[in-house]
Amino acid sequence: MYGTVARMRIKPGALPKLQAMTQAEDMRNTPGYVSTTVYQMDSDPNELFMAVAFESKDAYFKNAESPEQNARYEELIALLEGPPEWHDGEVVFSA
Repeated sequence: MYGTVARMRIKPGALPKLQAMTQAEDMRNTPGYVSTTVYQMDSDPNELFMAVAFESKDAYFKNAESPEQNARYEELIALLEGPPEWHDGEVVFSA
C-alpha cells in the first residue's frame, strides 16, 4: 500500500463542512482507494491529521493527478487556513 499523511489547520467552524464534504464523496469508487482517516488534535481542535491509503503507489498517483481529485482538493483548501503539509510514503504496517 501507498499513501499520504497530511497536517492541516482548518478554519474555525469549518469542521462540520469538512465532515459533510467527506461523507458526500464516494471515494470507494476510486480505483485502488483503501481508506481515509482524519484525526482532530486534543491540544488544538483546528489542527487535523489525515491519513489516506491506496493499494499501490501507481493507484495513488493516478488519483492525485486526476481532475476529480483536483476538484476535491479545491473544496478542501477552501476550508483550511493554508495548504496542507503532505508526507507521502509506503505503508509498511497496517492492522
